[in-house]
Amino acid sequence: MYDGKITDVPGIEVGHAQDFDAKTGCTVIISREGAVGGVDVRGSAPGTRETDLMRPMNLVERVHAVVLCGGSAFGLAAASGVMRYLEEQGIGFDTGVAKVPIVAGAVIFDLGYGDWRVRPDERMGYEACLNASTGDVPQGSVGAGTGATVGKILGMEGCMKGGVGTSSIRLPGGIVVGAIVVVNALGDVVEPGTGRILAGARDPKTGKFINTWKFILEGNAIKDAEAGNTTIGVVATNAYLTKEQANKVAAMAHDGLALTIRPVHTMLDGDTLFVLSTGEIECDVNVIGTAAAEAIARAVVNAVENA
Repeated sequence: MYDGKITDVPGIEVGHAQDFDAKTGCTVIISREGAVGGVDVRGSAPGTRETDLMRPMNLVERVHAVVLCGGSAFGLAAASGVMRYLEEQGIGFDTGVAKVPIVAGAVIFDLGYGDWRVRPDERMGYEACLNASTGDVPQGSVGAGTGATVGKILGMEGCMKGGVGTSSIRLPGGIVVGAIVVVNALGDVVEPGTGRILAGARDPKTGKFINTWKFILEGNAIKDAEAGNTTIGVVATNAYLTKEQANKVAAMAHDGLALTIRPVHTMLDGDTLFVLSTGEIECDVNVIGTAAAEAIARAVVNAVENA
């Protein structure tokens, strides 16, 4: 496992809430002072909230929270609880009439693993905020990673547990780049560099890894029956980024998924990564983007190794 966590970035808090019996949950990442936000959606089956707001041409620059949820599109309801909590704390975009918390979000599909009738809701989103802190971040089968699975090319009978993972990288000049991801991928999770499969699709008869990448290259089609995937996450840094730079870093951060998930960004994945910039330390955006990809890759490994 890799050291570090996204809460090593000053001003970032993380909280989990979950229903272990129903096997679903949510994870909230809070920036009480607001953070310049960016996003990049690469998967073709996303479930998201407030992504358009983060485009460089749009008005609002600062995001107050990102919520990562199970429950497919139903789980976006957890964002209402996050908004309620932040409003009670006096946090939000000042419209002159009321402060409106800016809460972005993305979901994974975990309805096929636990009790599909139970999904993250407003209560669970609020509970995750109450649990938020700047300290240690539990990893594995908690929060939004409670019902996460990976390696579903043969269906649920051949998959393994995914989960939530975090990491951080310290750069010269006091810059920190942290990441948190919820790994619920169609593909296998591999060790960067070696390609060794850490978690993925297993042959239901032998229990051995089938190697999803190779399985597809042998001409086996990905069927709609394997729908229900997605890896979502957040990169945070105390480096100064403009809104446009935050979007570029989000795009570069997806390289970390490509290093660790095979295949990734399929038609049946909704892979989405957000970026939050909380600080004023100047740094080359290429450095931050490269560190973001590395932090994401490490967080993916931590997710499955803790699951």
